[in-house]
Amino acid sequence: MRIVTDSVADLPSELVARLGISVVPLIVRFGTEEYRDGIDLSAEQFYAKLRSSPHFPATATPSPQDFADVYDRLAGETGEILAIILSAAFSATYQAAEKGRELMRRTCRVEVLDSRLATMAEGFVVMRAAEAARDGASLEEAREAARRAIPRANILCCFDTLEYLKRGGRIGAAQAFLGSVLKVHPLITLRDGLVQPAGRTRSRAKAVDRLVEHVAGFARIDELAVENTACPDEAEALRERLGALHPKERIYRSQMTPVIGAHTGPGLLLVAALGDRKP
Repeated sequence: MRIVTDSVADLPSELVARLGISVVPLIVRFGTEEYRDGIDLSAEQFYAKLRSSPHFPATATPSPQDFADVYDRLAGETGEILAIILSAAFSATYQAAEKGRELMRRTCRVEVLDSRLATMAEGFVVMRAAEAARDGASLEEAREAARRAIPRANILCCFDTLEYLKRGGRIGAAQAFLGSVLKVHPLITLRDGLVQPAGRTRSRAKAVDRLVEHVAGFARIDELAVENTACPDEAEALRERLGALHPKERIYRSQMTPVIGAHTGPGLLLVAALGDRKP
């Protein structure tokens, strides 16, 4: 059995290779220029273009044929494929993954699961399914491992600006933050697959404190990640602080993929956790 996901899961390349996960990239566009997320355009190249390009970045889902091609390739190795995709309420990538099944040339059982998540919260769900598959699980068993992980995975992040979410149409209920005349640092989460407000602070330092407090609110942490868009020093400092709550060497560090950066802009700090909150 094999596991497929999309590039928004933000999984480190070494983990993808070790667990045999297949990643289908989303698309980033600057005007007429088109790039496969994380393949044709690195995070560093993306932020350089963000500063220099006259075009605001746009994103697009993979095509159904992109998924069909991956399914067909894997069908030569297995009779079962589980695709775990970012929130269907957030992107049409899930629909593309579903339609890809109809375009397959080979015969193989393929199921598609909506993670209701994004970033490494989605990635942690994918990891659990891939670990089960590695250990010989059936599709049903791997799918159940993923489903158990979904309600235990969450994110909290702080922004310098919500302008990118607003322009990209992904701002959801956090639209309420835009009416403030004060300089605030909004905190955002994902709930039921949608962007939701999670509070605001008057300073960046207070926002980072809230990220630490969020992690401290877990009774049990199985996986933890710190991610950023173009603020690696802040992310590393946050990881150092979180080392008091979870072994530092087990905290994943990730520069978010260009597709995520196109919707958040620079200056995003995010913690993703898989675990159980305190009562």
